[in-house]
Amino acid sequence: MPYRRSMIVGVAAAVALTLSACAPQAPEGGSTAEPGDATLTIATTTDVVNYNPLIGNSRSDYWITNLMYPHLLSIADDGTKEPQLAEEWGYVDDTTGYYEIRDDMSWSDGEKLDADDVAYTMNAVKRDAPSGTFYGQLANFESAEAVSDTRVEITLTKPDSSIVEEIGFWGNVVPQHVFEPAGSVAEFANDGSDGGWVSAGPYLLTDVQVGQSYTMERVDDYPLVEGGTPVAATVVYRVFPDVNTEILALQSGEVDLVANALPPAQVEQLRNTDGIEIAEVTGLGYAHMVYNMQNPDLAKVEVRQALAHAADYEAIRDVVLQGQAVSTGSSPLMPVLSAYYDESITEYEFDTDLSRSLMEDAGYTAGADGMFPVTFRLIYSLQDSVTSQWAQLVKESAAEAGIVIELQGTERNTYLAMTNDGDYDIYAGNLAIMDDPVTNFTLSYLPGGAINYTYVDDPELNALIEEASATSDEDAKIELMREAAAIVHEQVYDNIMYTQNLAVAYSSDWDGFVSKPSELLSIVNPVSVASAFPVAD
Repeated sequence: MPYRRSMIVGVAAAVALTLSACAPQAPEGGSTAEPGDATLTIATTTDVVNYNPLIGNSRSDYWITNLMYPHLLSIADDGTKEPQLAEEWGYVDDTTGYYEIRDDMSWSDGEKLDADDVAYTMNAVKRDAPSGTFYGQLANFESAEAVSDTRVEITLTKPDSSIVEEIGFWGNVVPQHVFEPAGSVAEFANDGSDGGWVSAGPYLLTDVQVGQSYTMERVDDYPLVEGGTPVAATVVYRVFPDVNTEILALQSGEVDLVANALPPAQVEQLRNTDGIEIAEVTGLGYAHMVYNMQNPDLAKVEVRQALAHAADYEAIRDVVLQGQAVSTGSSPLMPVLSAYYDESITEYEFDTDLSRSLMEDAGYTAGADGMFPVTFRLIYSLQDSVTSQWAQLVKESAAEAGIVIELQGTERNTYLAMTNDGDYDIYAGNLAIMDDPVTNFTLSYLPGGAINYTYVDDPELNALIEEASATSDEDAKIELMREAAAIVHEQVYDNIMYTQNLAVAYSSDWDGFVSKPSELLSIVNPVSVASAFPVAD
């Protein structure tokens, strides 16, 4: 039935102070060790695609550029935001947000990091529209202004009660004096070819051996860690072909830490291996399958529903995830987001007979071999060992329902390019941090959303998301998002497989790591890497 809810049009001025926070303290679990000459070697499975953090694609992009370009805000295990470059943040009124930033950070070339850098970064991203999550957060952003050396105010095109925190968390800050002369931030490679890189993080990229390693040297002044100086003198990211090879390198002492989350089947074995420690990392994301509605067959809701009922989710979690994952009820509102989670939305039942009935309802007739005359191509990253395994199970169970799925596993950067181009029928993968429901839905389900991999444009769903974005009434927002999640579930605009906490392995020769949620941050976040120290013999 048509959507008739009246729009809520204001964000109360009282919100202005509710997001404020104190200056960051020394991280719990951080280091009190003295800076030394140690090298921390970290394993990754992909090369850097973009050195420009405003365009970043792969995990390696994020891990390495995050050590150079700070964020305004960090994040806690429950998704709430914490100070980083910004000490306070909030709203002045319903269309004006603000950040008060630290006054003790500088770029590695000696230039002061100030509010001009922050305002420039936001305005340049809005103007040039680089691909990536940062730009995707700016739908209701109009402009930013540095009103003092430490205060940035942002003007919104309409009320948006999530945007201040989401821009603050997702957007890196870049040096205006380096990026502005280069022109468009969407086209600037920032590949170091014009004299190297400039950092305001704990480390500075100094040497690149493509396919082999990325070497970063300590920046002496980094006030976000105890003592103001990173402990390890050098950080080296080494590239390996897959997670299993990374684990062998950790066991042999070639590397000190594996940045990628461990395959579930490896966790207990490594937990009981001498010389290796396991860090538990809270998961704020989920694994999902998305059906490309630009394909005329997948534009039919019955076909999407048939595919949803042709996957054995419990078997995937038990066999592939070794019981280390939990159901979200096939809902994008995960249990970890307890205020929003809706138990009435339940997981798609694995029922191949129902799948066959739905395919027939959509107008398809199975042949003599029991197979329907359609084939869907499912893409996934070969570097993602967990998805690689459950994709095979999805293919096998879909065949029981008479649906042919062809698997296309590719190297991760090729997979990302195919995703960006919409070159798939079914996308299988993971979203690392889905921290704010309104923002998540905006990016995932509104037309033009940066991760709208289904290419959905549903007026009723759009209206719910937009209304939730405009209201500062938390109870109203929760109800709106639950209604939106029910539509996503019924129409299968997204098929959420599971959510899981993660395990990261590192050498017992190192200590002092600080865990943050998700594989993107885990114990390779800037404060953690800068705090880590070698254990004395």
